Amino acid sequence: MNITVKNKKLKSWIKEVADLCKPDDIYVCNGSKEEYNLMLEKLLESRIAIPLKKRPGSFLFRSDPSDVARVENRTYISTPLKEEAGPMNNWIEPSELKKTMLDLYKGCMKGRTMYVIPFSMGPVGSPISKIGIEVSDSPYVVINMHIMTRVSSRVLELLSTDGEFIPCLHSVGAPLSKGQEDSQWPCAPIEQKYISHFPEENLIWSYGSGYGGNALLGKKCLALRIASAMARREGWMAEHMLILRLTGPEGKQYHIAAAFPSACGKTNLAMMQPSIPGWKCECIGDDIAWMKTGPDGRLYAINPENGFFGVAPGTSYNTNPMAMDTLNENVLFTNCALTDDGDVWWEGMDGDEPAHAIDWKGRDWTPESVEEAAHPNARFTAPASQCPVICKDWEKPEGVPIDIFIFGGRRGSVAPLVYEAYNWDHGVFLGSTAASETTAANIGALGNLRRDPFAMKPFCGYNMGDYFQHWLDMGDRLGDKAPRIFYVNWFRKSGDGKFLWPGFSDNSRVLKWMCERVDGKVGARETPIGLLPDEGDLDLSGLDLSTDDMREIMIVDTDDWKAELPDIESHFDKFGDRLPERLKKQLQEFRKRLG
Repeated sequence: MNITVKNKKLKSWIKEVADLCKPDDIYVCNGSKEEYNLMLEKLLESRIAIPLKKRPGSFLFRSDPSDVARVENRTYISTPLKEEAGPMNNWIEPSELKKTMLDLYKGCMKGRTMYVIPFSMGPVGSPISKIGIEVSDSPYVVINMHIMTRVSSRVLELLSTDGEFIPCLHSVGAPLSKGQEDSQWPCAPIEQKYISHFPEENLIWSYGSGYGGNALLGKKCLALRIASAMARREGWMAEHMLILRLTGPEGKQYHIAAAFPSACGKTNLAMMQPSIPGWKCECIGDDIAWMKTGPDGRLYAINPENGFFGVAPGTSYNTNPMAMDTLNENVLFTNCALTDDGDVWWEGMDGDEPAHAIDWKGRDWTPESVEEAAHPNARFTAPASQCPVICKDWEKPEGVPIDIFIFGGRRGSVAPLVYEAYNWDHGVFLGSTAASETTAANIGALGNLRRDPFAMKPFCGYNMGDYFQHWLDMGDRLGDKAPRIFYVNWFRKSGDGKFLWPGFSDNSRVLKWMCERVDGKVGARETPIGLLPDEGDLDLSGLDLSTDDMREIMIVDTDDWKAELPDIESHFDKFGDRLPERLKKQLQEFRKRLG
């Protein structure tokens, strides 16, 4: 090993993994720029990384076509009792799952280097942060973890001889025999892929995939699945939420955390440029929020990540100029197309389509090609510090105080543009029944309605009925200091299928109304689903939106909502006796309000 490890538990774990996986070499990461460059050299040598002439310090990667997204059906929450994992998770009993995986891990790193990656989720030393150690045989994972987390020898110093860490074991599952040439993207076949979590031990084992959250174990695995279980035990919150700061014309700051399923505009909202004069938006995080109660009884949030792992297709100067400006240099792109002049391209990007490109599978592509040039889930890994609207307080160790929670989804009909919960319990009801029409970023037939409570369906590390109860308990603890809760739907369509609301920077108009609600400056009208803006209270100045369209965006059709009740009931039924009584009561009250 190149670095002396002082932590006793870590030292013995490294030895245990090395004895099991049989790597040729062990390398302990220090997070330096030299180390990042060294890993890139290895990836360039093996022709896995393609340098991009047009973007300094940026590279393109192409994954195996079988390894392009999160694999929800191969992701497991392993608890002694199945009920602890709950109906939303795949479950295998821990000793059985460990036996299967230990057999796969035997000798799986032969011919490779085992990288030991010490990382902090959140600013190093923050009272809200957690330390993880990922062991991986993939230099691609090392460079992505450098961007997405805080990889540093300071983490090892902080651990000292007996500090606690979350062990994260990862292998691509493709051992190399002597002289064997490596594949372009080493990974195991789908039936051998396992992304396994053992929440009672704060332990993550991943095997067979080299892609995204399956392999960057600080991301969804630690930051949500394991952290959500830790948060419940320790009395805080780990949520799939963006965090933004909105500053009004008088200089008052509001902090907003919002939970949307994939492909519902989370990154766009996190980096929004308000279209209303005098308002300013700054990004604190685009994906995950960890929140603890501060000394003043309010909820304080940090972004535990250090970078953005965003969906590229559909990102443009029109939809998200700040994201585009973040991507000018030092970015890792995966499964985008390569243009002839050495740049990346994806569907929905600004300007004309290239006349010719190499698609994400490495084939020639022209506008006449049947398949898309970039994979629909193509990604960019970019340092958050490069974002032009990153908030100066984004790394504040104590976090920022949250004023507003927003839930939402992608619905062509039924849900209006915005409404406010009547109270905390009603807000938890809105979060627990959140629904979205499916997209390429998640599994399922496109356009089906998928209930995705709190946008946590694929990410909650324990029984979601208990998770709902944890939200209710947090509300009881916060009392009158609790954030206000709202629900949004930017995606309502007209009868002929056109989006009614312009979205993007104009979403600031909706956020402004929320801030005015928090300040008690505007009223709201009661409807069966919640509190809607009074006519004239949404700032529509300078917006080319007809009165009819505005009316259609805000319609609450009780018949539509009544038709939805059976689906909500069957969704709640899944949780059996784990469903909190208070949510059953919310459903009864909702039914009563619908008449």
